[in-house]
Amino acid sequence: MSKPKYSIIRDAVVGRNSRIYDHVNLYKCQIGKNSKVDAFVYIEEGVIIGDRVKIRAFSFIPSGVLIEDDVFIGPHVTFINDKYPRVRGQWKLLKTIVKKGASIGAGSVILPVTIGKNSLIGAGSVVTKDIPDNVLVQGNPAKIIRRL
Repeated sequence: MSKPKYSIIRDAVVGRNSRIYDHVNLYKCQIGKNSKVDAFVYIEEGVIIGDRVKIRAFSFIPSGVLIEDDVFIGPHVTFINDKYPRVRGQWKLLKTIVKKGASIGAGSVILPVTIGKNSLIGAGSVVTKDIPDNVLVQGNPAKIIRRL
């Protein structure tokens, strides 16, 4: 991996043959092998990303997110790790798991949930509840459209 010119990469572990493009911020995260992180992606501390994952431009992945192998994250996808954010007071880190083979369409917002294996999240969806394996969901809030 060649070091991007306009990025901040601090204490990140990046697997063999993974590509990291410019204008990316990676902090204390892990990225597996043969993965791709496009420009303008922000990945926070403790995030674990598997092998052969593609993360498209302008996505935000905060602490508490685990992305398994063979996952596609479309452009402008935002993960949320706190259902009740406040500037002051108690803060509780909530977890999100994206299971193997899942795909998340452009512009989706993912609250702290589990997205099942091989499931597909339609573009622009807001995922507020766990998604089972092998389904297509879409909408706000995301609802199951059909089995895959």
